[in-house]
Amino acid sequence: MKFRSQGLIFTGVVAWLGGAVPFGGMAFAQTVPKAQMADDVFKNIQVLKGLTVDEFMGTMGLFSAALNVCCGDCHVGAGGSDPKWDADDKPEKKIARQMVTMMNNINKQNFGGGQRVTCWTCHRGSEHPSSTPPLESIYGDPVLLPPDVLAVAPADRVPTVDAIFDKYIQALGGADKLAALKTWTAKATSHLFGETNEDPAEIYAKAPNLLATVVHQREGDLARTYDGKEAWVVLPLTVTKEYELHGGLLEGGKLDAQMAFPLGLKGFFKTWHVGFPTTLEGKDVYVIQGTNGPGLLATFYFDRKTGMLLRMMRAATSAVGRVPTQIDYLEYRPVAGVMLPFKWNYGWVSGREEYTVQEIQPNVPVDASKFIRPKVK
Repeated sequence: MKFRSQGLIFTGVVAWLGGAVPFGGMAFAQTVPKAQMADDVFKNIQVLKGLTVDEFMGTMGLFSAALNVCCGDCHVGAGGSDPKWDADDKPEKKIARQMVTMMNNINKQNFGGGQRVTCWTCHRGSEHPSSTPPLESIYGDPVLLPPDVLAVAPADRVPTVDAIFDKYIQALGGADKLAALKTWTAKATSHLFGETNEDPAEIYAKAPNLLATVVHQREGDLARTYDGKEAWVVLPLTVTKEYELHGGLLEGGKLDAQMAFPLGLKGFFKTWHVGFPTTLEGKDVYVIQGTNGPGLLATFYFDRKTGMLLRMMRAATSAVGRVPTQIDYLEYRPVAGVMLPFKWNYGWVSGREEYTVQEIQPNVPVDASKFIRPKVK
């Protein structure tokens, strides 16, 4: 990816809708938060209408990933001091609108509106898709791209979901030790992809599924929080420095928080299935996939020898395909009898961050204010 971790983030507006709830024959006003809508924030949306800001930004990230381009390839002044996100339409932006319209028509006319064709279907990381297969792809080493939804492996070839989770829990220290870990805080460093410097980071976690990550970057804080109900992202060097998550992206933020207390991971998804075994970074792994419906799909790679989780990939739906996030877990060490990763890589459509932990404090008081909507500095 050519672009820096911050990506393109736009300002959001939080509105409130009034409602009425009958109670005992009387009506009391009730306020319901309205999602940040991209149509209210951006003044030049012509095709991608009706999206929340977070889904819109995920869509922008998918454009970048599918075509291997950065913000400035379509937006005037992106990366400079005076970006014109809405005012000017470069030819590339006009072509992108035509491509989205074409893609939607293909899916509507051929797949009943299902999202079978996306930008990635044709582009595969190239600004100009190739129509001729290179012979190296036939006679060279195969490059396998797994499908989003993995095929179910025959039961006689793989362990059950329960067996994989049982080994995972035991590898982490056992259910009793995991249940006794109620909170933890960490001091770490974060290294952005393509950067040479490291930034200090803080992580706060509280059972059963509260999580906050704050990185003190030179340009301002990067933050992700989940307070048990709402999830927020804050990024520096952007037009809008914060946005709330909704739908599958909100479920993804909730899943990230659950991973801090993995004893409850098995119950996170309603359905699980085991895929075919494979290899990951030279290690034999079992692969299981979970879903709660169309909004979020998650795939987990467990070391067949140790039982440890090596990778979690989750994908939330968007207007032009699934928005991926990948976390690789490295260097597990014991903390209060529980094995926790002291390194992990967090990759998403706006960049990748490599975290290295210096210190973890288990079962210490953590104020609830750490997990609520971050303050933009």
